[in-house]
Amino acid sequence: MSSARGYAAPKANAPLTPFTFARREPGDSDIRIEISHCGICHSDIHQARDEWGGAVFPMVPGHEIVGRVTHVGRRASKFKVGETAGVGCLVDTCRSCENCGRGLEQHCLKHPSFTYNGTEQDGKTPTYGGYSDSIVVDEDYALKVAAGLPPERVAPLLCAGITTYSPLKRWGAGKGKRVGVLGLGGLGHMAVKIAAAMGAEVTVLSGSASKKPDASRLGAADFVLTSDAAALKKTTGRLDLVVDTVSAAHDVNSVLGLLKTEGTMVMVGASPAPLAVATFPLIVGRRNLAGSLIGGIAETQEMLDFCAKEKVLSDVEVVAAKEVNTAYERMLKGDVRYRFVIDLKTL
Repeated sequence: MSSARGYAAPKANAPLTPFTFARREPGDSDIRIEISHCGICHSDIHQARDEWGGAVFPMVPGHEIVGRVTHVGRRASKFKVGETAGVGCLVDTCRSCENCGRGLEQHCLKHPSFTYNGTEQDGKTPTYGGYSDSIVVDEDYALKVAAGLPPERVAPLLCAGITTYSPLKRWGAGKGKRVGVLGLGGLGHMAVKIAAAMGAEVTVLSGSASKKPDASRLGAADFVLTSDAAALKKTTGRLDLVVDTVSAAHDVNSVLGLLKTEGTMVMVGASPAPLAVATFPLIVGRRNLAGSLIGGIAETQEMLDFCAKEKVLSDVEVVAAKEVNTAYERMLKGDVRYRFVIDLKTL
């Protein structure tokens, strides 16, 4: 075992504090990554505060990880020492179930080992995330990052990027399609960028009028203020797809009516509270309400390659490790454009 340093939540709703813990020594198929940057995802806050239940403490959050490979196991061949690698929301799965076989490791039917707040495949060893100076991971669950890209702007792609890329691809975003993005935050701004890069006509649906200039800058063709009944009415029945990125309680029914016949609204923001859904907007127009969870390893690599080719990167504000608690509070107030990223060299 080797010693690692990071920031951890000692219990629910407690400030994160410096934490020293053990990482396993790299095995034959493992790589060790010296972490340079880790994004702060809204799900980090949900889990550190045990808002979804089942949290295990102490918890080292972080699943938007980028860093430099410092060790390669003797049977590992995907990476070389010195290369840049990324780690997203998964560090292992059973590899034998139907979903793993289909490249849907995030839906592993036996035991998905999430990057933090989970356990390794032995079901006992806790997983600790990227708010730390290093991580050891099987090379099959590490991602290649194109050389020359700014690591701080790549890091959020490992969750926010794949969380929005996967449903956009699954439901056919592209030329000739109109895509709505509900919420313009960490997830939403990536959904706008990726959908626009795919060739779709993007409409941002937001409760904040101040975000209209950003929506245009990020690639949106239109902006609708969700409190503006007249604007919503003009958009009724126009959208092929809506990606709902909002992670708090909100009204979905007014947005369902914006879909075309057989259009789809896909939920990617995980609200801790149940949402009330009226059936008539679904029945009338045979509309669909769906969900999507990150993506498999191959699809995540595909997303990274797409973003490198299309020059799609996250808009970030880099913070020192000691500022993580302040970043949490600012994120909850919507005071970030659009993703906080921790510089782990400041540990």
